[in-house]
Amino acid sequence: SLLPETEFISCPYCGEQFEIVIDVSVQEQSYIEDCYVCCRPISLSVVVDDLGEIVSVDPKLRGVP
Repeated sequence: SLLPETEFISCPYCGEQFEIVIDVSVQEQSYIEDCYVCCRPISLSVVVDDLGEIVSVDPKLRGVP
């Protein structure tokens, strides 16, 4: 089984960088994660390949495509 991995992202609101935990057993996922610094909701899109390697993590302002 694949263990969760961590990745650093920058908050699209305040610009601070913080670490998130990613479930690499799911290949495509979208969810909301609150910034650990300013507490605003960040919309995250995550893509993981067949081997469980993180391909991309895309943090965006919530509600902005």
